[in-house]
Amino acid sequence: MGRDDKNKHTSDVSLHGSGVSAHVGRNLNKQGHERTLHIRGTGKILQGKNNENNGVTIHPSKNNQDARREDGFKLARKRRPVTVDTSKAKTSLEALKLSIKQLKWKEFPLGRRAACDIYWHGVSFHDNENVVSGQVNKFPGMIEMLRKINLSRAVRTMQELFPEEYDFYPRSWILPEECQQFSTQIRMVKENDATVNPTFIVKPDGGSQGDGIYLIRDPSDLKLMVGSQAKQAVVQEYIQRPLLIDKLKFDIRLYVLLKSLEPLEIYIAKEGLTRFCTEPYQEPCQKNLSHVFMHLTNYSLNVHSGNFVHSDSQSTGSKRTLSSVLYRLAAKGVDIKKVWSDIIALVIKTAIAVVPELRVYYQADIPPGKPGPTCFQILGFDILLMKNLKPVLLEVNSNPSMRIEHEQEVAPGVFEYVPSPVDEEVKVGVIRDTLRLMDPGSKKASISQLRAGGLEHGEEIPMEAETQERSPDEGALPSLCLKQVYPKYTKQFNYLRLVERIAAMFIRFLGVKGNMRLGPTAFRTFIRTCKLSNSNFSMASVDILYIDITRRWSGTMPDSREAGMGLQAFVEAFFYLAGRRFKSLALREQVVSLLELCEAQLESPSGVEERRSVSCSRAMPRAIKSQTLGLTNPQLNSPAPLRRAASQDYRLHQRLKPRTLRANVEN
Repeated sequence: MGRDDKNKHTSDVSLHGSGVSAHVGRNLNKQGHERTLHIRGTGKILQGKNNENNGVTIHPSKNNQDARREDGFKLARKRRPVTVDTSKAKTSLEALKLSIKQLKWKEFPLGRRAACDIYWHGVSFHDNENVVSGQVNKFPGMIEMLRKINLSRAVRTMQELFPEEYDFYPRSWILPEECQQFSTQIRMVKENDATVNPTFIVKPDGGSQGDGIYLIRDPSDLKLMVGSQAKQAVVQEYIQRPLLIDKLKFDIRLYVLLKSLEPLEIYIAKEGLTRFCTEPYQEPCQKNLSHVFMHLTNYSLNVHSGNFVHSDSQSTGSKRTLSSVLYRLAAKGVDIKKVWSDIIALVIKTAIAVVPELRVYYQADIPPGKPGPTCFQILGFDILLMKNLKPVLLEVNSNPSMRIEHEQEVAPGVFEYVPSPVDEEVKVGVIRDTLRLMDPGSKKASISQLRAGGLEHGEEIPMEAETQERSPDEGALPSLCLKQVYPKYTKQFNYLRLVERIAAMFIRFLGVKGNMRLGPTAFRTFIRTCKLSNSNFSMASVDILYIDITRRWSGTMPDSREAGMGLQAFVEAFFYLAGRRFKSLALREQVVSLLELCEAQLESPSGVEERRSVSCSRAMPRAIKSQTLGLTNPQLNSPAPLRRAASQDYRLHQRLKPRTLRANVEN
């Protein structure tokens, strides 16, 4: 990006970020989260009720026809309330009930025979297998994709292509398969400099709520076996110098709404939570490695500490609002706009890393042309601020806790759940405004506005205006606590979506609907259609490549029910083909060049005809074509800007083998 683009990115992205730090407890009320942000030097007020429209800027140029259409929407909403099936909501039920009540929608706690508009699941997309319409608050495959091993692999694939952009994720090794590599590298580091003694944190792949996490300083301390089975985990570099408040380490729980995959839409909650350790922080040494209350910020661990403080205040205690922490940092002279801008960039880049695999899961469960619901999901991003204020991604939770109460000892040995004002303040707003954004009555109008050119425009998000204009019987709702960051910042981040283009090609050749693995015939069809074989790379060599890669990957995925080549294996094969075809270029330039070559062949008449002649091939969904960086749309991603962006020399990172695992836990 040029200097102007970077400056625009920083100013645009961080504008609402400063708003987060500007509102503190005194600006909040029980009914809603009314917050005001005064922009110094401009006299402007954002997010406040400074007009009749709840702070939403409505263009005065709207014609009468638009106004009549909005009135029609209001009347329709009055006649038929939105229906929500909450029978599978589990631990998020109380916050969900409050949200539905505030919206004056209709809840079905036991489900119903007729279809509902929204289905709220507590764990996964498959909580209710009978949903064939409406909207579900879980994506298929999200649990698997956000396991610690799979997330590490997805981010590291992006680190190979964009090492500088993805430096927010700690260096990681996959256990047990990379145990030897980890031991060798650490030994070499210590041999080169005896004063260096790094600390590492080990996280079980299927762990949640801090369970099974421990710190080590030597590879020999790894606990590799659980009984007779190898323990699957991720070991990461430990951040030894975090930002401290009141001498305590803390992390940020940020709620992110993935509204849709096609088109990719991401919203970030302007308010979040900060979870504090309960023992003053000291840099790790052999004596304090086991002090979990000093090093681990997990609420589920620290709540059992004698020093844990339950507070009704949002700015004190062991769990506080994000805004109260940012306000405190701002008072010390910290550039909160820069911090918030960096956090938003981290969220968008992480989402771009996991979306390719999610597309494969999505088409397997809801193939094109098959009746099925659309999906959205609230994710919990756990972020640590380093002492230099750089945000670091710790993990992403597919099922963040939405409890609005906490366990408290009310008498010796007697525990009960009591309301948590801080949790209710943040979580009810996130759920309520997620429902507002998914309101089927306003969704159609907002989509038409996005298609009209809202992708690249500035501060106004059409959805906010649509969802906040309510009929009188719904009462006055606060302005949305969710801020759209994508496609709003498409120009700044669209160039990162290379792996999505590879995934679109993978899906195109999958063949039978519902598949997630590429068979040998389909792989040969891909090679032949894209004209990637020649005298130096025969079809026999293609078969050997397929067998070699598929065999290695099948050994790392013992739970896979399908044979064949998965997406991550296909990405490895694609990188290999790109390196073979364009040897003189850096990896990213190789991949871009091969993508352009393949996409051109696939859109040529001969490529189309050959795909039709193979019985197992199928056309790629149109939405994927338009959203995976424009296979057919030159305005989204023409070759010229791609080549300009690819001209930089990026260092290469070592790729790691993949592993697909499952979990059904709330983090």
